[in-house]
Order: sequence, then structure tokens, then C-alpha cells
Amino acid sequence: MILSASNTISALQAYKTQLNVTANNIANLNTENFKKSKATLKEGANGDVQADVQRMDTPGRRYQELEGDRMVEKETSNVDLSEELPQLILTPHAYKANMKVMQTQDEILGTALDIIG
Repeated sequence: MILSASNTISALQAYKTQLNVTANNIANLNTENFKKSKATLKEGANGDVQADVQRMDTPGRRYQELEGDRMVEKETSNVDLSEELPQLILTPHAYKANMKVMQTQDEILGTALDIIG
């Protein structure tokens, strides 16, 4: 029971990391030269959940802008809102599902202690 609670807590932490990465990407959508990050969830050695965060070095859109009397080439961020929004919708639902698992584990443990006591 304790191991499953530990695994659920690790999943909650991983989803929190994933949500933070998504929020950071969206917040920097219009920041020049910003490179987005991606959080990938994976199973750890003991069945726990880990978030592996990697920076994505794909180029953003390039454009030219007039600065003073010369043209300067600039690059936008590589954040694609159409990729970030679905993640922003799914992650809180997964977090809530894991919270429900924690609540159910707590109720089962309480019932078992009542039976024993």
C-alpha cells in the first residue's frame, strides 16, 4: 500500500512538472529566440513516474526587421500554441485522476484499520 502511495505521489509531482513546463512555454510564446521545453513522463525503476524535461532546439520562424538604418534577421520562439493547449487541457485531468487514486487509497487504509481495530 505504501509503495502505491509513493508511486501516486511521484505521478503527481511529474504532472506538476509537466504543467509547469507547458505554462512556461505558453508564457514565452512571443519571446524572441526562446526555445521550448518538453516534459516526457516515463516509468522509473520502482514503478514510479518521472518527468524527463528536455529543451527543444528546433528553430523558430525567421524574419527581418529594420533597426535603425539596417535590416536585422530575427527568430521567433519555437513554441506552437496548437501543441501546448491540448497538453494544458490533459495534464490537470491526469492530476485529478491521481488525486482520486490517493483518496481511494486513504479510504481503503482507513477501512482496513477500522476492521483491525
